[in-house]
Amino acid sequence: MKVVILCGGQGTRLREQTEVLPKPMVEIGGRPILWHIMKGYAHYGLTEFVLCLGYKGHVIKDYFANYELRTNDFTVEIGKKSNIEIHRQNGEAGWKVTLVDTGENAMTGSRVFRIRDYLNNETFCLTYGDGLGSIDITRLLQFHQQHGKLATVTGVRPPGRFGELEINDDRVVAFAEKPQVGESFINGGFMVLEPDFINRYLSDNEDLTLEREPLQNVAADGELMVFPHKEFWQPMDTFREWKMLEEMWEHDKAAWKVWQ
Repeated sequence: MKVVILCGGQGTRLREQTEVLPKPMVEIGGRPILWHIMKGYAHYGLTEFVLCLGYKGHVIKDYFANYELRTNDFTVEIGKKSNIEIHRQNGEAGWKVTLVDTGENAMTGSRVFRIRDYLNNETFCLTYGDGLGSIDITRLLQFHQQHGKLATVTGVRPPGRFGELEINDDRVVAFAEKPQVGESFINGGFMVLEPDFINRYLSDNEDLTLEREPLQNVAADGELMVFPHKEFWQPMDTFREWKMLEEMWEHDKAAWKVWQ
């Protein structure tokens, strides 16, 4: 199963970092937050990734194109083509990463639509390139397979500034983009989607935002379920949030670090 990660936003609320980097490349503990997200999925055996690139996507391409040399010791013999000897293997051997330019200004819905040819018409995972959580991906996938609907989102309970989920017996009956108050679950990413979700609810319209019509419509059709997650989840939208995540990693309190 492939994991699609949205990596194209400009991260305007984290301008201290994103003037020179795309937000998924902002580092926590010396590694991009994107790497942390991928390590979490890989821990559960999902090692095929499709990255939806946009703003400063070349930085992400360069990072993975040179990943082996960045993360291993090596010897190079000057003057001989491609004569590089890698001495130490990193912990990411076997990862398959597809990097797709989905447009500088495209919104999330159109970005997912534009990578559909890389999904082989199969069930896939989808999440944002700027949010971390201690989600049990195995349990999430089991939940999705058991209910048989088109879409599952992971519901979390941080402050109410995200899309609120109205839930009845684990089925999402309504999706409100930005609640003003309340303690309801909100969409924390870590979604599982059937290929027919793309066919029925997405398009190449560059202004199509996943969190608006697509999720609202699939909820109205009774095809959106929520996987409740009451443990750690944290987006990295602001400098304060980045600093908090950095300090958690530094003090060995990174609740999202499920790998060894």
